[in-house]
Amino acid sequence: MTTESTSVDLEKIKKERAVRSFPSAPFSESLAFTKKVSEIGGGVQVRRLTLFNELGKSPTSSASQSLLSNSFKYGLTKGSYKSEFIELTDIGAKCVADNDTRQRAKAQIDAAVFSIELFKDLYEQLIELKLPSPSVISDKCVELGVHKDLAREAVDTFIVNLRDVGLLQTIAGAERIVSVAHRLDEVKELKTAQNSSLGESAGVPSANIITSAHATFESAAFYITPIGEVGSPQRRHADMFASSIVEPAIEFSGLRLVRADQIESPGIITKQIIEYLVHSRLVIADLSFHNPNVFYELAVRHMLRKPTVQLMRKIDRIPFDVSQNRTVIIDEEDKYDLIAKMPTFISDLRAQVRQALDNPESVDNPISIFIPNLKTTI
Repeated sequence: MTTESTSVDLEKIKKERAVRSFPSAPFSESLAFTKKVSEIGGGVQVRRLTLFNELGKSPTSSASQSLLSNSFKYGLTKGSYKSEFIELTDIGAKCVADNDTRQRAKAQIDAAVFSIELFKDLYEQLIELKLPSPSVISDKCVELGVHKDLAREAVDTFIVNLRDVGLLQTIAGAERIVSVAHRLDEVKELKTAQNSSLGESAGVPSANIITSAHATFESAAFYITPIGEVGSPQRRHADMFASSIVEPAIEFSGLRLVRADQIESPGIITKQIIEYLVHSRLVIADLSFHNPNVFYELAVRHMLRKPTVQLMRKIDRIPFDVSQNRTVIIDEEDKYDLIAKMPTFISDLRAQVRQALDNPESVDNPISIFIPNLKTTI
């Protein structure tokens, strides 16, 4: 085991010893789970074993336990991993109801923010202000009793939840935390069943990407992305995403970013790429531009069922085959708002990276869903 991997493991142990006063995943994941409970149970309680059999998951896995624990913390479901039955709470039923858009939006706000004492306190301190830097919010979390090793995780989940329920909006070129009344007025005016959660410039600095000569697989986050020729839109996109979004999002993990065009070891490039896909601790797949090589490499990683996180430009439509996997959507169409939104994009990606590393079984893909018992050994 390398020194870097040892330090990462020690950090994980320290975090596990600290008491987490907030869910370990963003609200959107628990909301998606609640919808499945509603669909499978038809509005009544459902047997826990039946529920996870329908979901293609082991009812005793850590991923399943995490789903139940987080949906319970958000107040969406009743029942633990030991319970015979799982059922929706009143607010959980309202969060997935089809008949009242405004009531559904209000219920989702209550569950994502106000059901968690920490998030409620942060929101009340920051309402109608510009979104402070994550370090400032981290300090507030510590003041509110969060262990310092968990503060940044709390910030990421809080920011993502605000955005997903429409309480974080870009106004006058800055990310601002809006009032519940403001958000509900928008819902009333739109009169549509929207849910905000489920649903290239010159001079970009170069990312601090290392070569294979300086990386071990255990400390590598392999970034598969359309690269293109120097100066092409694909290359400028890859450089900007790597330096401005991906690197800041993985910084907490101690992993180093590796990209195919930066691998300098002699040998066939395809062989080296496959080695990184097979052995890297994490793979981050950028689906922008619908590049066929990226999807081929993503399929290899899916077959191995190892930690993988997806992101994509908003302008590109996510293909159906991978649409069931949570994908961090980066809205770069309005470049005047891009800088203001960058901290939110980073928090969203960081939350997904953290979950993939802490609980690899939680990262589903089409292969694990349809062939849950498939095991691949290297």
